[in-house]
Amino acid sequence: MRSEAAALRNQAETEAAQMVKEARDVAKEILDDGRRTAKETLRLQKDAEKFRRDIREAQTTLAAVQARITTADEAALLQEVGIYAYRHQLHDAIAYRSRLESLQTEIKDLARTNRAVLAATDWTVNGSKREGQKMVRDFSKLMLRAYNAEADYAVRTMRPHRLNSLIDRLYKSRETIAKLGATMHIRISDSYHNARVRELELTSDFLQKKDEEKEAQREVRAREKEEAAVQRELDREREKLHKEQGHYEAVIERLRARGEHTAVSEMQAKLVEIEDALRSVESRAANIRTGYVYVISNVGAFGDRMVKIGLTRRLEPLERVQQLSGAAVPFRFDVHALIFSKDAVGLETQLHQEFAARRVNRVNGRKEFFHVTPAEVRDALQRYAGQHLVEFTEEPEALEWRASTSEPSA
Repeated sequence: MRSEAAALRNQAETEAAQMVKEARDVAKEILDDGRRTAKETLRLQKDAEKFRRDIREAQTTLAAVQARITTADEAALLQEVGIYAYRHQLHDAIAYRSRLESLQTEIKDLARTNRAVLAATDWTVNGSKREGQKMVRDFSKLMLRAYNAEADYAVRTMRPHRLNSLIDRLYKSRETIAKLGATMHIRISDSYHNARVRELELTSDFLQKKDEEKEAQREVRAREKEEAAVQRELDREREKLHKEQGHYEAVIERLRARGEHTAVSEMQAKLVEIEDALRSVESRAANIRTGYVYVISNVGAFGDRMVKIGLTRRLEPLERVQQLSGAAVPFRFDVHALIFSKDAVGLETQLHQEFAARRVNRVNGRKEFFHVTPAEVRDALQRYAGQHLVEFTEEPEALEWRASTSEPSA
């Protein structure tokens, strides 16, 4: 029994020792796992913090880019409606051309005197400073050529609404060159870059000014053409009235010779009417403020809430409306009112001021379209035109438009 008890005790001790060992092994594994988990957690925390920093930087960059995009979009939108902010205020396109030529001479001088590119001066190749300087010069020329290619492209493709984007593109080109030439400290100088940016600004200003001058010249030619048409009309009317006057005077002489006094009186009344008409023609020729104010619309082209309020000095104002109804618009204009006035210029100005806040084109005052209904113009005319407003048609016929949009018959 004692031997069996000793054997059992030894066996129990052995098993207990084995269990203790296994427990220690398990505890060690758990501890190692815990340490690994702690390290992984710490690494994940560091990664998370790095990701958060990257997100913050990306958000900052995105905000800056969005701001630039918004600015560019606003500038493009303003340019589309004709609002252009000049960087350099000069009198005319010739002045801009002259300034550009002077600036281009300055740019060439900067390049010729080695002030366009900055670079390291202590670079050596195989211990040779001379070879190092030659390498730096060669790489500087290459970088400058790449930068100038970008700048010349920007000048060639310049449109006023693209100015900001082209300047930004040139700036990025300069940054890229600085990165590529960082080893030799090669970079485009501030003075050269600023000169080329001014060249882009002046080019944009020059193109805009040239377009404005062309538009002004077109307006002058159109006005001269209209005045010439008015003068031809007045000359034809004057010539016709003079012929009629001569005819009636000859008839009156013959009637007097025959002693037909009643007929003479009738003819003299006609002669007085002709003389009044001649005085009216001469008065209109002398008074440039005399004419017709017209109110017209084009529902098919511009909708039912837009009218054109203009002025014509023609004896037949409908000829001007027919001219406006040419190939530039898909349908003919409808006439709501034709108001003759000895101060048509003043009446037109009053109407334009009345609806100034509702101009379609708020930049070019020569464009006489307004976001108003014919009824609103009628109310204004009743205040300003008074007895001159004989008739006003509120509802446009728009025959061509209605015929074009109606369902085809089966």
